[in-house]
Amino acid sequence: MSLEREITEHIVSTYLPGTPADELEPTLDLFDSGVVSSLQLLELIEWLRSRYAIPVDDLALSPRSFRSVAAIREFVGNAQELSYARVDGE
Repeated sequence: MSLEREITEHIVSTYLPGTPADELEPTLDLFDSGVVSSLQLLELIEWLRSRYAIPVDDLALSPRSFRSVAAIREFVGNAQELSYARVDGE
């Protein structure tokens, strides 16, 4: 399963139950559309940290990074690259 698909399915099952995952466009603004609230963003970040072993405490977080599924996918990819680079550099 692709990273984008997995993120989409999590968001739909958690915040839009009963909605087909295919209906959530990757570029839809999750905040403006009301899909994710500020409190839910904290839950989503915790899920990303847990699921993808992202050291979120070490990263500069910006709401822009979580505005859409596409933005979240990019954030996770970049965070994983940074994490791998740190491991390789040790």
